[in-house]
Amino acid sequence: MCGILLTVGDVFRDDFDAALAALRTRGPDAREVLAHGAALLGHARLAVIDVAGGRQPMGSVDGRLAMVYNGEVYNFAALRCELEAAGHAFATRSDSEVVLTGYRHWGEAVLDKLDGMFAFAIHDLADGSVFLARDRVGIKPLFWGEHAGGLVVASTLAPFFALRDFPRKLDAEGLRDYLAFQTPLAPHTLVRDIHALPPGTCLRWKPDTSLLCVPGIPLRGQVTPRQWWTIPDATEAAPAAEALAEETDLLLARAVKDQLVADVPLGAFLSGGIDSSLIVHYMAEAASTTSRPLKTFSVRFAEAGFDESPAARAVAEKYGTEHHVLDAPELGADTLAAALADLDQPLADPAYIPTWALSRVTRQHVTVALSGDGGDELFGGYPRFLDSAERHPDGALKHVLRFLLRQGLAPASLTRRALAGAELLLYRRVELGDYPGSRKDLRRYLAPDVARAARPEHTLQLWTELAKRHGNFDRGALLRADLWTYLSENCLAKTDRASMAHGLEVRVPLLANALQDRMLRLPAGVHFDAGGGKAVLRALARKHLPDAVWNREKHGFSVPLRSNFAGPWSDWCDAQVAAIRMRAPWLDDGAIAALWREARQGKGNPRLFYSFAVLLAWLEKHPLEA
Repeated sequence: MCGILLTVGDVFRDDFDAALAALRTRGPDAREVLAHGAALLGHARLAVIDVAGGRQPMGSVDGRLAMVYNGEVYNFAALRCELEAAGHAFATRSDSEVVLTGYRHWGEAVLDKLDGMFAFAIHDLADGSVFLARDRVGIKPLFWGEHAGGLVVASTLAPFFALRDFPRKLDAEGLRDYLAFQTPLAPHTLVRDIHALPPGTCLRWKPDTSLLCVPGIPLRGQVTPRQWWTIPDATEAAPAAEALAEETDLLLARAVKDQLVADVPLGAFLSGGIDSSLIVHYMAEAASTTSRPLKTFSVRFAEAGFDESPAARAVAEKYGTEHHVLDAPELGADTLAAALADLDQPLADPAYIPTWALSRVTRQHVTVALSGDGGDELFGGYPRFLDSAERHPDGALKHVLRFLLRQGLAPASLTRRALAGAELLLYRRVELGDYPGSRKDLRRYLAPDVARAARPEHTLQLWTELAKRHGNFDRGALLRADLWTYLSENCLAKTDRASMAHGLEVRVPLLANALQDRMLRLPAGVHFDAGGGKAVLRALARKHLPDAVWNREKHGFSVPLRSNFAGPWSDWCDAQVAAIRMRAPWLDDGAIAALWREARQGKGNPRLFYSFAVLLAWLEKHPLEA
């Protein structure tokens, strides 16, 4: 695991070391640089596999290719055997060398063979091209941008901010996504000229030599993106519930065992929910022959509606783990500010704060932690998956109300009552969007020119396209739409940024290829029964885990915003609101101040206010031109 950086072009050479240093928390063990033709490759390493030999940047034996790679490929040993049979020799035990050699042997088709989480960049001396790739569901991040004829590729936005010549202009569409979904959705970021590589996508950049001799025209590369993995439709019949549970039991046990490969200490996040508790079960099962206790880590909240620590403790006791608990009272304003300072771009999921703090504690004991991320998205765990367009029929009264709203003859506050079918689903899906005059109107909070540039009418474009691609806004379509939106750009980004801020690698066995392949080809109905969603995992929980885990209502992993706003975070929020005109004159300070007054009184929409507060804190460190 690590931070990676690649640049092409002389314009970035003077600042390259500073840009690589911005990735130091992602790779505290070593920082190395390789000059390869017109490219510079930098690697900040967190050593996990082949600590002595797996150094990067890594070059091919013929010198043509050079690679920087971030991630873990869990089937690298099998791929290595296949490549050795084809005549390739290896100098290290690392998965990095397998990826590079696999690319030499199979070309881009190597992506179809990799089981794991990864983001990498390969420079080719033959034509000066750069090949980028990101894993299926975006577990690992990757960003790229062009400027002054050059290219920058990095694990996060932080290196871009260390390059003095790189433009810092607000991407209004990225801002729109952030305010709607708590995070920009790939390919958007908050910065206009920096692009996120979408999940399951690869891209080839090639310098455009045809423009070299044209005065006054900035050189741009030829960019060819390709979606190398597509979320599959359901193509198989549903097996019997017991048979599917038994099959999933074996798949999960195998996935966890595969992801225990490491040359450093491992542990697990243990929230007390079904997903993380099952991961601990399979870890304990796989490690039953070792004498060292399994190490687990959780957060204890004072508020009953947020605290899962009793269930976590029951799991820890069952498996005899060395259990470490972080008390939520430690998540004060100082922790909030420190956690947000480590974000490369705003992320308004409040769960980032406890995840960041828990990662700090966890890193004191282990280098790698397994997590239950992905369980809700792949196994239908969210209550919203119980909803569908068919549950919200249209009618004459709604038609009339929509007409009155369009004519300005009805108050905009009635917008929600006028919607039906997919439109109502979409309205519920976002914090802000294209709903003129209503409480969810994006335009209420932005200056007119920024609001126009944000194109509110496109707020739900990506999510809608994904849902339509896989069905008529039914459960299966909604589940799949979340894979490349909420899961990749929110949940996984949250865990990646929080953990890597402390040099901690987090693995997600529930998103192993075999589990994705099996679950996504089954009808979504297999995950739902009289008890709600996640039926398959609940069946396994009843089989393996204490009653305290599965015999209770589902809790989300987050923080109680209302009590924090009224207490420890109050002064910090005051400071953010006071700085609006200085940091973001393109925001409506009056509308946001009104949000804050409501939030501190325990009213209104605290999540939306938190989004603005996080944005304002981030802009203090990373000012942008509108």
